[in-house]
Formats: sequence, structure tokens, C-alpha cells
Amino acid sequence: MTARIVEMPLVKAFHEDGAEATVRDTARIVRDGGVIAMPTDSFYGLGACVFNEKAVHRVCAIKGRRAEKPILVLIADRAQLDALVSCVPPAAAVLMDRFWPGPLTIVLPASPCLPAALTAGTGTVGVRLPALSLLVKLLHVTGPLTGTSANRSGAPPARSAREVEQSMGEDVELILDGGPASATMPSTVVEATDTVRVVREGPISRTTIGAVLIEKGIQLA
Repeated sequence: MTARIVEMPLVKAFHEDGAEATVRDTARIVRDGGVIAMPTDSFYGLGACVFNEKAVHRVCAIKGRRAEKPILVLIADRAQLDALVSCVPPAAAVLMDRFWPGPLTIVLPASPCLPAALTAGTGTVGVRLPALSLLVKLLHVTGPLTGTSANRSGAPPARSAREVEQSMGEDVELILDGGPASATMPSTVVEATDTVRVVREGPISRTTIGAVLIEKGIQLA
């Protein structure tokens, strides 16, 4: 197992009370190449700096994730897209305007500067702007983080800090405890590149996605 980078409690409460200190400590861990577990607006996720190739590889190793499977990214605001994508196609802009922040991951043309482990050689990157205010506050300080679910590949997504601690507590530097996850399914995933298609249907239905796009004259594949 990889030794922890920072000597501090493994599990830390992640609530409005004391949030500033928690965010500061967490950002330091991320800057040092650490991997954290954190609540998202779906399930608990594994967070690492998306521009640190070694940290992204660690996330893959912790999950036991196949090298050909890309990792989604969480952002604090649309300004953080600039370093992640090569462009924002019109369909993607429509979906962002309507559904962000919220449980929609949009697959976009990736910046060539991103680590190969993040994109898995697809030339694309999945990005989501979450609705969880504390997580957004953290992302403003850390910058974009990986947001893949905090579980071993093939296992159910972790719904609490306790579940993360039991399954991978020895492998991460910090677990942020934001209480139990309220989501019942992962985010909807839509590819918005040359074509627009629903990759995974989640809280936002294919019908809803299609209706929003058709208003702008865009067809869903």
C-alpha cells in the first residue's frame, strides 16, 4: 500500500462548520499528489489533481481500473473548462446552460495536455459541474479533480465515508465525511462532440435531454 503523504486524521468531517480549514488541508494534500475520497452529488468519489499524471495513475490503481476506461472530472465553474477541453461544441453549451450545476456529465473534446490515463486515449474527457456547494468550494481551491466513484472496479459505489474507509481506507490520504449520499443512481452521461448521444441514462432522462436540444435545432443521436 502507498504510504500516506500527510500525517492527519484519515476521516475528516466535511460540513459548513470548519469548512475553510478542511478545504485548506485537503488542497495541500491534492497539491502534494495525494488522493482523497469525497462526497459528490451522486456517490462518494476519488479526487486527485487531473494534471498530475502520477496522481491519476494512483486513482486507477486504487480502483483496479482498466487502462482503456477514462476518468471523469469535476469542476467548480465553467472557467475551469479552459484547461481541460479543446473546444465546447454548441450542443454542450446548451446542456451546460440547462443542467449545470447538476447530475450531468458531458463528454467533450479533450485538451492534448491532459494525462493519457485520464482520457484513456479517447481524445475526450467527461466533465461535470456538481451541485454540492461544499464540493464546489473545494474545487475552487484545488482546481479540477477526478470524480470517479470511490469503489473497487466491479463493486457498488460507496454511499458513505464509512464504506470508503472499509474498502480503501489504507490507500487514500484523506476521506471527507459529508454524510450519507442521497443519490440513487450515477449521473447521466452525454457525449457532445461531433455527434450528440446519451452514453448513460441517469437522473436526467434521455427524453429530457432530447427535448432541450431539439429546442435549439440539435438532434440527439
